Amino acid sequence: MTATTTARLMDGTGPARRLLDETAARAAALTRRTGVAPCLATVLVGSDPASVTYVRMKQRRCAQAGIESRHVGLPAQTTTAELVAVLRELSQDPGVHGILLQHPAGPHIDERAAFEAIAPHKDVDGVTTHSFGAMAFGGPGFASCTPGGIMRLLDAYDVELAGKHAVVVGRSAILGKPVGMLLLARDATVTYCHSRTAGLSAHLRSADVVVAAVGRPRLIHGDDIAPGAVVVDAGYNAGNVGDVDFDSAVRRARLITPVPGGVGPMTIAVLLAQTVQAAEGQLAG
Repeated sequence: MTATTTARLMDGTGPARRLLDETAARAAALTRRTGVAPCLATVLVGSDPASVTYVRMKQRRCAQAGIESRHVGLPAQTTTAELVAVLRELSQDPGVHGILLQHPAGPHIDERAAFEAIAPHKDVDGVTTHSFGAMAFGGPGFASCTPGGIMRLLDAYDVELAGKHAVVVGRSAILGKPVGMLLLARDATVTYCHSRTAGLSAHLRSADVVVAAVGRPRLIHGDDIAPGAVVVDAGYNAGNVGDVDFDSAVRRARLITPVPGGVGPMTIAVLLAQTVQAAEGQLAG
């Protein structure tokens, strides 16, 4: 590929729709067999407009897939201890099969403590250390939804990973770190970078696959991308802007995700698929 060729878009809406259709069929079959519909509990602290919008979107997708949703809205002044108590109560409720804590929960909340209050078998968002460990060691558990969605998107576009060099820019516990482990499990050679990495451009130029997950608008420019690379932009910043400067990167990459419409739809689809999977496990027998 030359540097002036326009990349093919990795549109997540089609693969997400197919996964949601499969999930709806599984949910319907489970409901017929057991008389119980899968149920996802969403927990939101405060009323951040973006978070409210995300939760409502997930509730609509649940309804479309035959999944019940139970929403728990908590005041902005909720303490970590109070949030932990709510999450533990939901973990013990047999009518709830999956739990999603919408994050960020607020600067005063210890999110790690809150995440760890979610029972692993209901951690359909893949945020607990148990889920991370299971994923890293290839054991049973739930992948973090965005990393899981990224892997499904790469598969949908037939991206070969074995033997390839993947550079992950970002190190968060629910995105950067887990997506690197999933890539490693697929025999990619993984380099972790972040906003403080010295010589970031040099690392990026050696990559066959770039996953941008650092939360810095347009941090990665087209000149940082090797011609023919695959670029997955998992960043989402104000103004519908990703972590990659799309206009310049699209002229270098072979495949690239749009923002929005790339990784986002896959994240929600994986969340619902894992909710049904959790319900199937809890209602087995």
